[in-house]
Amino acid sequence: MMEFEESSPSSCGDGIPLHARLPHPPYRVNVQKSNVCSRAYFVVVMVFFHLYIINVIGLLLYVHYNTGNGEVRSVEESATEPSSNIHHPPSDSHPFRPPADSELNLGQSYRLPRLEGIRVGHVQRVSLVDDRAHEMRTLSLKPLLFEIPAFLSVEESSVVMQLAQLKGLTQSSPAETKDGPEDQLSQEELFSLLDLNQDGLLQREEILSLSHSHDASWLSANNLREIHSGLESNPAGVLSLQEFRRLSCGVFQRDGAAGSDWDKWTQRRHKSTYTRLHLGHGAHRTLQNIRTRVTRFSRLPSSLVELSEPLEVVRYEQGGYSHAHYDSSSTRADASCAHTHLAANISTPNQIPCRYMTVLLYLNTVEDGGETSFPVADNRTYEEGALGDLTKQYCDKGNLKVKPAAGTALLWYNHLSDGYGWMGELDEYSLHGDCAVTRGPKWVGSVWVNVDPDQQRQAHYQRLVSWQPESRSPHSTHTDLHQDL
Repeated sequence: MMEFEESSPSSCGDGIPLHARLPHPPYRVNVQKSNVCSRAYFVVVMVFFHLYIINVIGLLLYVHYNTGNGEVRSVEESATEPSSNIHHPPSDSHPFRPPADSELNLGQSYRLPRLEGIRVGHVQRVSLVDDRAHEMRTLSLKPLLFEIPAFLSVEESSVVMQLAQLKGLTQSSPAETKDGPEDQLSQEELFSLLDLNQDGLLQREEILSLSHSHDASWLSANNLREIHSGLESNPAGVLSLQEFRRLSCGVFQRDGAAGSDWDKWTQRRHKSTYTRLHLGHGAHRTLQNIRTRVTRFSRLPSSLVELSEPLEVVRYEQGGYSHAHYDSSSTRADASCAHTHLAANISTPNQIPCRYMTVLLYLNTVEDGGETSFPVADNRTYEEGALGDLTKQYCDKGNLKVKPAAGTALLWYNHLSDGYGWMGELDEYSLHGDCAVTRGPKWVGSVWVNVDPDQQRQAHYQRLVSWQPESRSPHSTHTDLHQDL
């Protein structure tokens, strides 16, 4: 503000008096404040405010879709995170390709996703199919056990049972172990058994993945290594039936010592028959849908599910049951995981099942009996000596019994976490068995996800099994079988 004091009258050269030129004293010049700075400041504040709101909304959506109410994010996104050291195969249009070393990232740690149980009775919504959501209910925290009604439709359950019957059901627990010529398999029979996708060729992934199957109890470790060596030496990387015949002049015979551990698993069931159905490429679309749904709601990488054991379908007759048992095993110094021992070239005398997760599918509604019993579920403590003979009393003493309903799926973890996100010790609370069927048959299917406690060994196995040469025989293209069911 400027002030001018009145001076004596005078005139300038133009003859105009100075007081005529200036306003009356005191004179104040009012400088008008500019609105430019205040408006720019307001715009900047509003821009930062909106960015803050957008970031908050994005964070909430991220938490919701990753750790929220079970709406599972894309399997392919979770399966290709940079931290994973397990190779994930590409889409179905190109099922096999050589993985780059950078894809495995063996130096980094990979964490196995694990669902949250929250509390018994808690219900989460999971995305299994595109057109609707399913409910997943927590049945137990020890073991971590979930139930998903309508996992399969009635039609899909019927297709699985028909496919099992078409392949043929065999006795689960033979009365005695034979050692004579009738206990031998011809090369044609064994070739058909090993050819999981029934394309007329044996691929490396079939031999490696079947090495942990019950069916491989017909093969000794030497037999498996002989077949695997034949594949390695073949330029095409596959074996036809003719090439398989030339591999050995004799027949392959069951090795009782090598199969002894697996015998225990089949002998636990009574009055039942079973078979195994391939879930990978070339399988019936219903079987591939099962694999996809297990992958989606378990949040596991698709390669872990796809390269695990085939679906085991079991039919219990009236009076049929199974003893209380574990689906997996504790780590032992004299044993290695059956699914990785061949790939890792391990020569331990025993192979044991290493099953991180079990997904049990009820394919029909049993008229009476046939419940799945978890005798020590959610016990405050686990005392094996105080349980009594669970092979006979588990059904009456069971803390938790689930009645079979067609289409329902049960999921539970057979192992605890090791504290670093990988597979740890066997969960002793996962003990379970099948109560006797008192009226009508019982059909169930089991999907097991195999993981080796040794993370590096599992990654090595994934890399070997996922690899396939670019040049394939035209006969290797397989179609969707039994689509008219």
